[in-house]
This record gives sequence, C-alpha cells and structure tokens, in this order.
Amino acid sequence: MALTLATWNINSVRLRAGLVERLMTEEAPDVLCLQECKSPVDKMPLEQFAALGYGHVVARGQKGYNGVAILSKQPIEDVGDKDFAALGHARHVAGRLSNGVVIHNFYVPAGGDKPDRTVNDKFGQKLDYLTEMRDWFLEDRPEKAILVGDLNIAPREDDVWNHKQLLKIVSHTPIEVQHLGDAQEAGGWVDVTRKDIPDGNLYSWWSYRSPDWDAADKGRRLDHIWATPDISGAAHSSRILRAVRGWDQPSDHAPVFAEFDF
Repeated sequence: MALTLATWNINSVRLRAGLVERLMTEEAPDVLCLQECKSPVDKMPLEQFAALGYGHVVARGQKGYNGVAILSKQPIEDVGDKDFAALGHARHVAGRLSNGVVIHNFYVPAGGDKPDRTVNDKFGQKLDYLTEMRDWFLEDRPEKAILVGDLNIAPREDDVWNHKQLLKIVSHTPIEVQHLGDAQEAGGWVDVTRKDIPDGNLYSWWSYRSPDWDAADKGRRLDHIWATPDISGAAHSSRILRAVRGWDQPSDHAPVFAEFDF
C-alpha cells in the first residue's frame, strides 16, 4: 500500500477552502491533515472536498478557534481524541486506515508571547499539554502510527532562521524543545522529515508580519510528520511545499508531505 500524507495548518478552513481544493487538485495526497480549522465540523466545507475525492473525514472543531481534520481518499475509522491539559480545545483527533495504521493529528498550543509560565498562562498550558502527550505515550506506547501536525515548536538549530536570536522566543526556547523531545522519545517517534532531509535549514512557517517573507526567509519548522519505528522505514520523499506560502491570501504555514510504502 502506497500512501501520500500531507499536514497543513490552514488558518481557517472556510476562508481558505479554495486553497485546500487547489492543493487537493495539484498534489492529490491520499490523506490531508488540517489544523487550526477555526470551524465547527458541521460548518466545514466538507462537501467541496468530497467532490474532489476526499469523502472520508475524521474531525473535531470549534467556533473560531483550533480545530483538526483528517481528510482521506480511502476509508478511515474515527478512533477518538484526547483533551490534553484539559483545555477543552479541539486540538487532537485520530483515525485508523484500513491497513491498521493510526494517524494522530495534533495542534499543540502556540504558547503566547512570553516564555514564562509565571506571567503567561498560555505558555504553561503549552508545557502541560506536551507533558501529558509524553505521559500518554509512556503509558500506551504507540505502534503502527503516524503523528502529524502543527506542534508549534522548531526543535533543531537549523529549524529556525537564527538559533541564537530565537532562543528566548516562544517556539524555540530550550524548555519547549526539551518538552517536545521528551514526548517524542516517550513514543519512540521518528522525525520522518528530518530522516529524509537530515541536513540544512528547513522551514514550514513564515510570519505574516514580514513584508517580504520569501526574501527575508525568517522561517521556522513548526509542522511535523513523525512515525513509530515499526513503520518509519516505509517513509520517504519528504518535502515542504514552500511555494504554497506564496499563494493568494495564504496561510502562514506551508504543507509538509511524506510518502509511505507499506
């Protein structure tokens, strides 16, 4: 079984439904995982996506914020969600493909502006969320699973445009990187993107605040595809579709792709 998988923080699935349709038409991944859908499930433009062959959906949504969806060309079974850190947010959903592979779609909290939980509750929520992810993976170590999503952390020095300048910026602080690493290690997860592209700067997000994001290239790799060791060897051909960040009225994230041959 060959599977092409993509993950993309769409930053409003209703506002950018046309971009989703364009990606489906031009790239045609078998499974497309979206984050930050900002919509209840019943208001998502799912009929439009079904018309392009994505008739199988596992999703969790809420009005105006968060929201995760797995859109699939092939049957996928809803196997639930977890409310990490008891935030009451739609930030995780999981689906099982016919070959038994479980796909976890995550949208980890961004964490606010100040990397100090004593003055910024959102940062504390982010760390707690990652801690509960770690504990869940330790308690029930995943097998035959893929984890994707906007994890809102760029863990490596070459996952950001300037390591030293971003050490005190939320998304690249040592404590966040450690928490994400602990969650990854607890599940034995393999970073598929960096397995395929081990060297060099690699980004999936560029701020809207930059007047010329492409030329400035002050990016961060916040979006990830991981796999458990039992299937990580099946992964190949990882890529980030940087050009999508330049489409009209884009998300500030670019889609991340990987292929699997099971």
